[in-house]
Amino acid sequence: MTGLSQTRPSLALWRRLRAPIAAVLLALGLAGPALAQDGARVRITGEIADSWCTVSGLMFAKGSAHHQCAVWCALGGIPVAIRDADGALYLILRIGDDSDSAANPRIARLMAHEVTVDGELLERDGVKYLLVDKIADDKGVINLTHDEHGIQPFGN
Repeated sequence: MTGLSQTRPSLALWRRLRAPIAAVLLALGLAGPALAQDGARVRITGEIADSWCTVSGLMFAKGSAHHQCAVWCALGGIPVAIRDADGALYLILRIGDDSDSAANPRIARLMAHEVTVDGELLERDGVKYLLVDKIADDKGVINLTHDEHGIQPFGN
């Protein structure tokens, strides 16, 4: 027997199996991104804040005492987050069908607002991310002055 005659059964087998194999590979390819995006449905209430001031401690103020700084940070491209009453931080990856939340005027208008959002929570490497579907409630800017908050920006 030559090598050619030994490959004929393999070609026949390949022709018979290529459609099911292609279907499985296609299904895996389509399921991969969906599996990576699965998260828990949540409702989160808290203040919209920029992550730089919150995480770095550069400016501890909240509400109206931090509003203008938060707007500048959001428009400058600093990732925006929701800080809940317990201090947990949820980085916002998207609001609604926006393709870019960073430096987005829509998110900048919400800085220092107390909001309740519905969305999907994703957790990766200890960081909580939100894909916000809708803003269920917006109470506006939290009214806390530097005196009320008790902490001054930049240490004093």
